[in-house]
Amino acid sequence: MTMSQRMQGQPMIILGEDSQRVKDKDAQEYNISAARAVADAVRSTLGPKGMDKMLVDSMGDVTITNDGVTILTEMDIDNPTAEMIIEVAETQEDEAGDGTTTAVAIAGELLKNAEDLLEQDIHPTAVIKGYHMAAEQAREEIDDIAETVDSDDTDILKKVAETSMTGKSADLDREVLAELVVGAVQQISVDADDGSTVVDLENLKIETQTGRSARESELLKGAVINKDPVHDDMPTNFEAADIMLLNEPVEVEEADADTQVSIESPDQLQQFLDQEEAQLKEKVQQIVDTGADVVFCQKGIDDLAQHYLAKEGILAVRRTKKSDIKFLKNIVGGQIVSDLDSASETHLGHGSITRDEEGELFYVEGDGDEVHGVTLLIRGSTDHVVDELERGIEDAIDVVASTVADGRVLAGGGAIEVELASRLRDYADSVSGREQLAVEAFADAVELVPRVLAENAGLDSIDLLVDLRAEHEAGNARAGLNAFTGDVEDTFEAGIVEPAHAKEQAVSSAAEAANLVLKIDDIIAAGDLSTEGDGDEAGGAGGMGGMGGMGGMGGAM
Repeated sequence: MTMSQRMQGQPMIILGEDSQRVKDKDAQEYNISAARAVADAVRSTLGPKGMDKMLVDSMGDVTITNDGVTILTEMDIDNPTAEMIIEVAETQEDEAGDGTTTAVAIAGELLKNAEDLLEQDIHPTAVIKGYHMAAEQAREEIDDIAETVDSDDTDILKKVAETSMTGKSADLDREVLAELVVGAVQQISVDADDGSTVVDLENLKIETQTGRSARESELLKGAVINKDPVHDDMPTNFEAADIMLLNEPVEVEEADADTQVSIESPDQLQQFLDQEEAQLKEKVQQIVDTGADVVFCQKGIDDLAQHYLAKEGILAVRRTKKSDIKFLKNIVGGQIVSDLDSASETHLGHGSITRDEEGELFYVEGDGDEVHGVTLLIRGSTDHVVDELERGIEDAIDVVASTVADGRVLAGGGAIEVELASRLRDYADSVSGREQLAVEAFADAVELVPRVLAENAGLDSIDLLVDLRAEHEAGNARAGLNAFTGDVEDTFEAGIVEPAHAKEQAVSSAAEAANLVLKIDDIIAAGDLSTEGDGDEAGGAGGMGGMGGMGGMGGAM
């Protein structure tokens, strides 16, 4: 009997004992349900009436947020497919700054619609091709629908900022905060040679302070340093200061770890201490000789050196963050000193320094008109409030910056999505083959946005979609949902304005993520695919039992 005859009828085992394999339909179902569970986790946060999530990490730290990317990255997700969808949110955040929930929700809906097509025996390749064609067409249509805006059109930019903050904790004071955000972005915008506008976010810093209301937030030309002077007797206000940025400790130079000092008499000890004192005095004298009034030190300052600096009338701050030192360099000029021996007057920066009334913060302003940095000081009542405010404002800054650089805006409130779906359905008529069904499925998926906006506002999503479609059929391309009034109206006029760049990115990212998931027909895992429970649970169907863990996570949110 030959070897090949002996092998017939017996499966060849090539995988290890603990590994699992999920194939074809099962693999697609597994992946789609994992991706949809992620999308379901953030759906309820979308829009002005969206709810918040409370996330508690393994250390017990609590985050309360409405921000899609924060929710997804903070959640303890242990599922390979789910992690692919989270990457969509992270890409969206990096590229556009906002629209993360939209991107993930559309990706989930694309996969749900793809599942229906797969059940009709349409091959995944046809769905993928159709989705790709629809995404390309969608980008063109968004560009066609978008309206241009000048980088100095403050009114529109404020509306963009307010729309971004709506539904987040920044919502309550969004008018005040939107003004600060737009002011900050305009301060750091520069007109490039080719006529475009470049926004340098490196020159914008966000600082937070608790104990006051959000409407007391302010925009400051210069830096805010949340530090105390190292000595109580130091002056804290200078109208015109020479400022040293120091990246060297003002401490006694440490001996090597294996150096031994044997002291045999009290005189020797005194001599040793005198030597240390002289060394510190010399360092302080080097600072005095440069003519510095203020020292921001990235490292430590010895207690004795603090005393000498105070005697000289020099303000010193120690353990200043590296990022603050870099930011201060932009504002006051000068150079960062890393060796006091070679420090001179030419290394110093110049500016004014004031201490705030509460005695918590230093305000540092540059000397001269060319200020290269602004600080947005966000105030809120508690740490949780301030953290969520900061997330909302960071998104608003990114969105306004992207609008200034890109120069295109759209009507919000689902208006763009309904118009896009209508145009994609027209485009589907020109697509031949089974891809046509995928393009139509894509159009349906995009309409998820107005549906969810309505659901989250407690309105009837089906009635609303019917009304919206009728308005768009009649040629009202800006008709969307105003979730505050519950009416269908011209959302652009109502001040609900979104950046075109973020919307393009969201549609593209969602399509790419859905296609990435649909292309997988075989999952081979070295261990258990389940996300909770032990390996015995996920039997038979090749790990489908494990999806309970993922589904449960979606429900828990």
